[in-house]
Amino acid sequence: MRERLRYMYARRVGPSNASFRWAARWWEYSEALARIDALWRAWEHLRLNPATGPSMWWIVHADHHMPILLSPEGPFTRSQDRNDPGDP
Repeated sequence: MRERLRYMYARRVGPSNASFRWAARWWEYSEALARIDALWRAWEHLRLNPATGPSMWWIVHADHHMPILLSPEGPFTRSQDRNDPGDP
């Protein structure tokens, strides 16, 4: 999370931004933890396929889980955390 995924998703998050939410202490949210763990496990498996593995990870896994995680109705719906422009 800290080394890769947070840099892949450059979105402004926060309660004043109705489009995206995140929590700085994301590991305290069981749904988020389960989804991020699933993303990691899928990445570890698919990254070994040099032909289509990374693309399949994006299409099948990241493009499914990340909109749910970042949604204002997702697991971080009550989070008041925010980031400044340019912050991961």
